[in-house]
Amino acid sequence: MEAMPGAKAFNALRDSDGIILAVNPRVCTGVLDGVFRAAKANDAVVIFELARTECSLDGGYTGLTPAGFAAIVKHAAEKVGFREWVLHADHLTVKSKSRIEMNDLKALVDAQIDAGYTSFAVDASFLYAGNALDTREALEDNAAATVEIFEHVSENAPRGFGLEVEVGEIGKKNGQGLVLTSPEEAVTFLEMLGERGVRPHLLAIANGSSHGTPYAHGKPVEQLSIDIPLTRRVAQAIRGAGFPTRLAQHGITGTPLSFIEEQFPRGDILKGNVGTAFMNLVWESLAEKEPALYKRVYDWTLSTYGKEARDKGAESDAEVFGKYSKHAIRQFKPDVEALKPASVADIEARAFAVADAHFKAFHSQGSAEKARVFK
Repeated sequence: MEAMPGAKAFNALRDSDGIILAVNPRVCTGVLDGVFRAAKANDAVVIFELARTECSLDGGYTGLTPAGFAAIVKHAAEKVGFREWVLHADHLTVKSKSRIEMNDLKALVDAQIDAGYTSFAVDASFLYAGNALDTREALEDNAAATVEIFEHVSENAPRGFGLEVEVGEIGKKNGQGLVLTSPEEAVTFLEMLGERGVRPHLLAIANGSSHGTPYAHGKPVEQLSIDIPLTRRVAQAIRGAGFPTRLAQHGITGTPLSFIEEQFPRGDILKGNVGTAFMNLVWESLAEKEPALYKRVYDWTLSTYGKEARDKGAESDAEVFGKYSKHAIRQFKPDVEALKPASVADIEARAFAVADAHFKAFHSQGSAEKARVFK
C-alpha cells in the first residue's frame, strides 16, 4: 500500500470537476482510519500531509518524524484496503536565504523521500521583497529558493513526484488587511520558474484564507474571507498564459460546506487543505469520552500559552485553546495513543463524517477510478 505518485493524481484530475481533499492529520489515532474509510466509500483520491512545523526530523509539534508519519499512514491504508492516496510534504518553508536553513530543509526532504513521500510543497513565499522595483525583482528570492529545493527533490526522489509551490504568504496582513496575490504575481512567478525548468502541478496563493479556525471577539466564526472572484481571475490568467498549473486552496477549516460546494471554482482549485477541523474533532471527542484527559490538555494549553496568546490579541480562553492546542499534541501523544477502544472508535466515526462531507462538497467522488486508469 505505497503512496501513489503525486504527479499521476494531479495530472489525472487536473481537468476534472472535483477537488482533491488533502488532510493534515496532526492527531492520527482514529483519524486516519476514518478518513481512509470515507475515501474508500467515495472512491476518492485523498492526500495525507503534514507541514514542516508539524512533522520534522525532531518531531515538530506533533511528535512525528517523516518515517513515523509515513509508517502509520501506510498501516491505515493496508488496514482499510485503499490504494489511491498521496503522501505530501506540506509547507517546506523557507524563511531566509541562509545556507543553514536550506541545508536543514534538504535534510528533511531526504528523510521524506526515504520514507516514501510522493509529493512536495515548497513554500518560499516569505521571501518577498516588498521594496522591489517590479514584480520579478520582488519574487526573485522566492523563485531562487523554490528552484533550489525542487532540484534537490528531482535529483533524489523517484520519478513522478508531485510539486506544489507558493506565491503570496497565506494569512499575511498589512495596514489595509490581508495581502492578496494578484494575477500578475501568479503568472510572473510561474514564468520565472518555467524559465528555470520548474513546472509545478499546483500553485498556492494568498486569496483571503488563513490557517486554523478564525475567531472574532473570542468566538469561532465561519471563514467567508476567501475571495472567489480573485481566485477565478488568477486561475484564468494562469490558463491564459498557457500553464497547466492548478490552484491549491489552503485554510479551509471554518468554511461552510455549502459555500465550498456552491462557490469554490472546481477545475481551477485542484487541491483543498483541511487540517484544523480534524484536530478539533479529536478534542471534541475527548471532551465527551475522556473528560479527565481533555481537562489536562485544556489546562496545560492555557497555562503554557495563555499569556502569549493574549499578548497577541486572543480574547477568550476558548480562543487561546483553539489557536494553541496544537502544541499539546506532542505533550499528550502517549495518552492519545493509549485511548480506550471506544474513544478511538468515536474519533474514527467523527473523522469519517468530516471527510465524507468534504469529499461530497468537493465533488471528488469517483476520482480514484480516474487516477487508476490514467496513463
